Amino acid sequence: MKELLERYENKAPEIVFHWKDPETEAEGWAVINSLRGGAAGGGTRMREGLDENEVLSLAKTMEVKFTVSGPPIGGAKSGINFNPDDPRKRGVLERWYHAVAPLLKSYYGTGGDLNVDETHEVIPITEDAGVWHPQEGVFNGHFRPSEADKINRIGQLRMGVIKVLESPDYSPDLSKKYTVADMITGFGVAEAVRHYYEIHGGDVKGKRAIVQGFGNVGGAAAFYLSKMGARVVGIIDRTGGVMNPEGFSFEEIVELFRKKKGNALVADQLIPFEEMNRKVWEMQAEIFAPCAASRLVTLEQIDTLIRTGLEVVSCGANVPFADREIFFGPIMEHTDQRVSLIPDFISNCGMARVFAYFMEHRVAMDDASIFNDTSQTIKRAILNIFKQNPTGKNVSQTAFEIALNQLV
Repeated sequence: MKELLERYENKAPEIVFHWKDPETEAEGWAVINSLRGGAAGGGTRMREGLDENEVLSLAKTMEVKFTVSGPPIGGAKSGINFNPDDPRKRGVLERWYHAVAPLLKSYYGTGGDLNVDETHEVIPITEDAGVWHPQEGVFNGHFRPSEADKINRIGQLRMGVIKVLESPDYSPDLSKKYTVADMITGFGVAEAVRHYYEIHGGDVKGKRAIVQGFGNVGGAAAFYLSKMGARVVGIIDRTGGVMNPEGFSFEEIVELFRKKKGNALVADQLIPFEEMNRKVWEMQAEIFAPCAASRLVTLEQIDTLIRTGLEVVSCGANVPFADREIFFGPIMEHTDQRVSLIPDFISNCGMARVFAYFMEHRVAMDDASIFNDTSQTIKRAILNIFKQNPTGKNVSQTAFEIALNQLV
């Protein structure tokens, strides 16, 4: 596996598009790792301090993810080095998407990512730039549909991603009109845990869980884990956290979800971050869902969780461990050898799978069909791992071997 991984990591990307904003200090990169299948896909993120190497690593991650989620295309990513809280953000995004519009029309499909909203920013701004849909390049480069078929499928994709959830099975509050895009990634993180236990002869009910991050991914993961009977005992976010060794009730988790402001946890008894970051890792929990930013989880933190009974890690964040390597660094390897580590390209593939689902010929548009498609995709990936390696250890290593044999 390591030899395959080294060859894959060291292979230069096919296309690197470098942009400097003429009106601000913003700088951006679109990295197309390969045009496998005639196209490439990957979202757009913005953060201060981002660099080309980060975008490249994420593009390679996306390519691995497509081996699970489909379609069989190359990986890509866009990244903009700019403060997302700056009031000039909208203008930066408008100029960026006008600059990359030819790629988005031809062979590159994008979407939302860290600090860039799919519904309110990516879709309307790319439309203004003359792109029918942020995924138009994947249609043109990979699917090559007729003009009429492209119109129909883009319409299906456009409606499906922003579809307001209508079932209480998938929405924590129907009055707030959460969409598929809001909930699907966190749903996949929770489903990965459920499928893991079922395939290995266990049950998620009653298991204790710690969730890191409470944005769309972490909040949704906590909601779905609690709904399926897990006991969420700790949630740690940027500003602080909450703890309950007995587990919060489902109603309490729903209330926390309703009260969050943007991606921030809001609670009456919020424990300050420094205190929470000392205590949460010592809580007893069988499940850990890192759903915050990349490269945060340290060796000390994961070892403390392992000592107190950790069984399964389901990654909501891309590359959640504090390793320098693109994929399989020493902290990740150490974790993989000791507990069941479900890698990010399986557990957080929900949004990529939704794009693939809606790009297919006419599909069912109800909540259950959309979410069940993602659930079954994740189940198949975990089952494939189990068939090759039923031990529950080195799960990520096996998953990478399966994926890389398709790419290298």
